[in-house]
Parts: sequence; C-alpha cells; structure tokens
Amino acid sequence: MTGYGKAETTLRGRKLICEIRSLNSKSMDISVRLAPQLRARELELRTLLTQRLERGKVDLTIYFQEDQTLAAPTAVNWSAAEQYAQQYKDRFGGEVPAEVMAAILRFPDVLKTQEDASDLTDEEWSSVQALLNQAIDAFIAFRAQEGAALEKMFAEKLDGIMDLLAQVEPFEKGRVAKIKERLEQNLAQLSAETQAQIDRNRLEQEMIYYLEKLDITEEKVRLTNHIKYFRETMAGDGSGVGKKLGFVAQEMGREINTLGSKSNQSEMQIIVVKMKDILEQIKEQVLNVL
Repeated sequence: MTGYGKAETTLRGRKLICEIRSLNSKSMDISVRLAPQLRARELELRTLLTQRLERGKVDLTIYFQEDQTLAAPTAVNWSAAEQYAQQYKDRFGGEVPAEVMAAILRFPDVLKTQEDASDLTDEEWSSVQALLNQAIDAFIAFRAQEGAALEKMFAEKLDGIMDLLAQVEPFEKGRVAKIKERLEQNLAQLSAETQAQIDRNRLEQEMIYYLEKLDITEEKVRLTNHIKYFRETMAGDGSGVGKKLGFVAQEMGREINTLGSKSNQSEMQIIVVKMKDILEQIKEQVLNVL
C-alpha cells in the first residue's frame, strides 16, 4: 500500500529530517539512504522498520537539511586550487585575478564540507530512534486514511455488483422457456421420418438435463455469499487481509464467468460484462491492501 510519513528533529545543531515512502509490493523491500553520521546504524534502522511495518516497497531517507546558517565547517583543498590557478597562468599568463581565484575556491573539489561523521552518542541515537518512530507513526496514519478510502470504494463496487445481479432476475424467468421453445422449433424442422425415430421419453430427459445445467441459482447464491464474506473480511483486523480479499475476488470472478457462460442471452451477457468491469477495478485496488 502506498504511504508517506515525515518527522523532524535537531541533531548536532542541524535539522535532521526523516521521510518514509512506500509502494505496493508482495514482500518487504526496504531501500535506505542515510546521512554519513547514521550509516553505521543502518542495520538497526532497518530492523526497527521491519518490526513496525508490513509488506511494501519502502524507501527510508534520513538527511540533514541544507541551511547556510547551520552549515558544516569547510576545508580548502589548496593543492587542487593551485593546480587550477597554474592552468589559468599557463593559458592566459600573468597573475590570477582575484575574481578568478574566488571562483576557483568555490569549485566542488576545492571547497569541501567537513561532515562530522563521528559515532553517535547514546543520547543522539535515542533521538534518532524517536525521530524514526514519529515518521512511522505518521506513515501508519497515512496508510489508515488510505485504507478507509479503499474500504468505502470497495463497498460501493460490491453494491454495484449486487445491483447488477438483481437485474439478471427478470431475464432469468423467461430464459429457460425461450430456450425450450427454440429447441422444439429446431426439432419441428426435422423430417417426419427422423421425428418418428426419436425416443420422446429420452428426448424429454435430455432436455430436462440440459435446462438444469443452464440454471444459475447456485452461481447467484455463491456470488452473494462471496460478496458477504468480502465485506466481513474487509471489516476484520489483523494482517493478511489483502491476500484474503484477493482470493475472494478470484472466487467472485469464477461465479461471474459461469453466469456468462450459462446466460445464452445477450441482455444477461451485457450485465455480466458490467460485473466483470467492476470486479477488475476491485482486483486492482486489492493489491494495495495489507
């Protein structure tokens, strides 16, 4: 499930920011980008994330905000500066103008920031842990908000399928009679000699068997039960809800497909296509449920 969480604190006189982003994934996949001062603690930070978050492609970033008033001390690489100055002299001759030298001193490999990469004290590490937990809290709250929106969407889509299922009933009542009438008309077109050879009792038995196979009562009942279970699962707590909803959606798809194969009527098939369209929208969003 997608998510985002952010928290800020102050560490070593600078603003430290923690951001957590996630996309849907079947497993836990963590990517970490840390300030140099925190790289030695990467394993512990990963462990904390794993303990509190469920599956997802999670990106954790902890960095110091760039602030000129709180800038880290810098050091000049005089050897590199002298080389640039000499190249200027070789090309243009004479002394290096002050404005050119000032520009040289701003080159990235000349003016280097001295990061304080010393180990964190216990107090600083506690501060970093608290920062990460705050970001995780914000992240979980974001996911909960997204989950509530998904739950509302699922409820609307399920209502849509139930409404379509109710629309099947008017066509279902006269469907069997029409199919039987069509079969009898086809039989009437046979020659008199062929009709005389037909075993009427066996014909009636086969027709009853055929018409029973076209009955969709069981599929309607099962689809209704699956929708009911989907709602119950969606309202439940605990992990693995997304996978359960995915399985239920698959079963719903089987019943809808069977309805389509048994319909033998264009109006019913149109309704089935609409059901499939709604179900596909549900399946797409189920992937975002934990």
